[in-house]
Amino acid sequence: MLTVYGEGRGFRVVWLLEELGLVYRLRPVDLLAVGNDPDFLAINPAGFIPALQDGETIMVESIAILEYLLARYGPGSLAVAPDDPAFASYLQFLHLGEAGLAGPMNAVFVGRELAPEAEREARVTRWARETFEARLGLVIRRLTDSPYLAGDRFTAADISVSYALLFGMRTGNYVPGAVERDYLARTTARPAYLRTMESCQATKAWAARSPGL
Repeated sequence: MLTVYGEGRGFRVVWLLEELGLVYRLRPVDLLAVGNDPDFLAINPAGFIPALQDGETIMVESIAILEYLLARYGPGSLAVAPDDPAFASYLQFLHLGEAGLAGPMNAVFVGRELAPEAEREARVTRWARETFEARLGLVIRRLTDSPYLAGDRFTAADISVSYALLFGMRTGNYVPGAVERDYLARTTARPAYLRTMESCQATKAWAARSPGL
């Protein structure tokens, strides 16, 4: 049995599992009380989510988990083969969804919402916002030519980037333009996404309170 620990970026993992039709268990993790969760800390002593347990194998970092699952359980489905012309685009956007979008947006959220008043809108927060916007430009340019980030078909790169855009929207720090709105309408209409929202009840509740999808 595959076990996913935590929602947040674990939403990406659950979404992929739903797309692949794999059986899994979602185990909630309260990051505000992680010190009182020795079972989770035994899985990931660093105390962050998500984590994946697959038998004796333990993985952390959402994009690495996606690559692991695709290589082990779903080759040729939501991945792109190295000899495919779309491989470079697929790989770039798979990682950009975290490194260039969700990571910087997380810094924006912390800087604007969680930092003490005197530290809000600090230079690092503005830098993170500028980084997000610059990387977003690459996404928009790609989507003006293709319905999905690897071309004509949905891949794990779209899971990665869609999550990042939804995170920005739900924290109130990003308003999508027409290109992104149309893109998210396509990705979030997928049956596997809808099943993921039902599985990830904390995310579903957060989305209901938020300005994003």
